[in-house]
Amino acid sequence: MAKTGRPKADVVKDRIVTIRMSDEEHLRLKNYAREHDLTITETIKEGVGLLYRTKQK
Repeated sequence: MAKTGRPKADVVKDRIVTIRMSDEEHLRLKNYAREHDLTITETIKEGVGLLYRTKQK
């Protein structure tokens, strides 16, 4: 019988990160994500990537 459901991802993303931020920081994050048509997760991942690229020079 064939398997049903979503196919397995190549890279398993099972790590959850919880952070605390002020109302102002959260509002800025949500606004940025909405203005750039990104999710909050995508926005944070792009920010981390940007930090790595700029700090390794």
